[in-house]
Amino acid sequence: MAFSVSTLANYTKENEALLVTSSVLGAKTAALIKSAGNVMVGVKSAETINIMDTDAFFQAGGTCGWNASGTTSFTQRTVTVGKIKVQEALCPKTLESKYLQKALPTGSQYDSIPFEQEFSDKKAKTIASQLETAIWQGDTASANGNLNKFDGLIKLIGAASGVVDANVSGFISGAPLTAINASNVVSLFDGVYRAIPAKVVAADDMVIVCGMDTFRTYTIALKNANMFNYAFDGKADSEFVLPGTSIKVVALQGLNGTNDVYAMRLSNLFLGTDLLNEEEKFEIFFAKEADEVRFAAEFKMGVNVAFPDEIVKVTI
Repeated sequence: MAFSVSTLANYTKENEALLVTSSVLGAKTAALIKSAGNVMVGVKSAETINIMDTDAFFQAGGTCGWNASGTTSFTQRTVTVGKIKVQEALCPKTLESKYLQKALPTGSQYDSIPFEQEFSDKKAKTIASQLETAIWQGDTASANGNLNKFDGLIKLIGAASGVVDANVSGFISGAPLTAINASNVVSLFDGVYRAIPAKVVAADDMVIVCGMDTFRTYTIALKNANMFNYAFDGKADSEFVLPGTSIKVVALQGLNGTNDVYAMRLSNLFLGTDLLNEEEKFEIFFAKEADEVRFAAEFKMGVNVAFPDEIVKVTI
C-alpha cells in the first residue's frame, strides 16, 4: 500500500507568528521644516505668517537737521490647514478561516486584533508617507482624496509672485527644458544654483530639493562624467553636497514623478498643525456595540512659504 495524496495541494508553510510589513518612506519634508523650528501649533483653521521688512536710506552726514526717509512694512502669508481623519473597522472573526486563525485567542469573541503593533506601525508610516506627498502635491481642487485636504508647496509656490524661474536660457543651457535626462540634468542643477538670489545663496540652510527619481538621474550623470568630488551624506537616494558648493541636494519622496526642482532656505518653509506630531497619534479600540476593532486618527496639517522671492524653481 502507498499514500494517496493526489487530491491535496502542495504544502506551503505560512508562519502566523511573523507578519512582515513593507518599508514605507517617511514624511521627510515635515521633519526638515520641524528642524528649522517653523512649526505653527494650535492652528484650528488658518494662521498668518507675519512678515516685517524695512529699508535703510543712506544720507549725507556731517550736517544738522532731520530728513526722515525709509519705510518699514508689514505683510502676511497664510497657512491654511486641512482637517484630516483616518478610520478603519476590523472584524477579527474574518480571520478564523485563514492561517491567521492561529494568532487569534481561544473563544469566539475578540476584543483586539493580532499583530496590533505591526499594524499600527505600518498604518502610522503610511499616513506619514501620504502626508509627505500632500505637503508638495496637495491641491484642494484635486479629485484625489489623499491630496485635496490642503494646498501643497508646488501649488503655493506656483501661485506666488517673485519666485525665480530657472528654466530659461539665462540659467540653464538649452532651456526651457521639457524633460529631465542624463544629457541635461547636470546643466539643470547648475542653473538652479546660478539662479539663487545673491542675498540668500550663502545661507546655511539653503537646499536644493527634487524627487528621488530626478536625484538618481543626477547622481548617475555625475558618476558617468567622472565627477567624483561629491560625497553622499547618509543613505543612497538621500542627499549630497552640490559639487563645488556648500549647498545640499536633498531627495524627497513628495516630489517623485513631478520633474520639479526647487532651491530654498528651510527657514522659509512653515508647517501648521493643531498639535505637534498629532499625525503620529492614534487609537485602537474595541467597539462593543458593533463587535469590531476600530482604528482612529485625526489631525490638521498645512504649509506655506514666507518669502517667495527667495525661492528658485524648475517645473517641467
